[in-house]
Amino acid sequence: MTKTSKVDLVGVGLNATDTVIPLPHFPSAGSKVEFGVAKILPGGQVASTVVACQQWGLNTRYVGKIGDDSAANLHRNEFARLGVEAHLLTVPHCASQQSFILVDNEGERTVLHRHDDALSLHPEELAHEWIVNARALHVDGWDTAAAIRAATWAREAGIPVIADLDELYPQVEQLLEKIDYLIVSRDFPTRLTGEPDLETALRRMHSGYNNVLTAATLGHDGVLAWDGERFHYASAYRVRVADTTGAGDIFHAGFIYGLLQGWPLERQLDFACAAAALNCTAVGARGGIQSTGAIEDLMKTGSRYQAEHFVSVPVPVRS
Repeated sequence: MTKTSKVDLVGVGLNATDTVIPLPHFPSAGSKVEFGVAKILPGGQVASTVVACQQWGLNTRYVGKIGDDSAANLHRNEFARLGVEAHLLTVPHCASQQSFILVDNEGERTVLHRHDDALSLHPEELAHEWIVNARALHVDGWDTAAAIRAATWAREAGIPVIADLDELYPQVEQLLEKIDYLIVSRDFPTRLTGEPDLETALRRMHSGYNNVLTAATLGHDGVLAWDGERFHYASAYRVRVADTTGAGDIFHAGFIYGLLQGWPLERQLDFACAAAALNCTAVGARGGIQSTGAIEDLMKTGSRYQAEHFVSVPVPVRS
């Protein structure tokens, strides 16, 4: 049996084949809208995060399921081209996950997706050595039971676990208890806790699930994070937006990259915001992944959206 190599990051979660359709405007009900070129591109939350980290010089491993169609070949070829160690579990007579992404003239995307139940990743399909031979684990919550198994193994091995969550999946609370860096979409904290105030919701998540960090990505409003003692805010960068697809995936990649470099939290969040912004300047979930040098340049010279009220100051913990 071949010994599993040690990598910087292992990702367990979704991949997708994206058909990206730029439109002059979002169609209204019953209308017809002419479009130009539709691009078929690889995407998916965890897969795109892993790919970005690989392109920035980290050694990575990806674990996920694919069908037996041409889309599966697209993923195999792309992982191989970039040097990602990919464990792609193939489901015969099944289409890989597909997304149709409508992008309006301001770059905002609307996603239609199809996921066959046969593509669900099950805990027993994971190999222990895939997870523990890594410096960090990244998961989404789609196949929650598999993510729980992977996160449990990582925690037992002292490996930090990062999560990208945007839905209240079944059993998600069991997963949250095993996450160190919980970075979620804008409305996830309020939906989870029932607390309408974002800051309070982030504090409740942190104390309720004993995370190291809870954070919410806020689009052009940046990111807000709570570390148990203080809030940290990083504002978003202004760029010419072509497509917002994959911005959150690349934000997570930037955060993970900074975490593994041992950077202070403020620098991690800022780098992640810059990486996500640059990705929005091209079409596709991975279309605008830039070099670390280009990201650093934006951090030095780029203009930002104005923060309304979020600040990075100590905030008393409320009981």
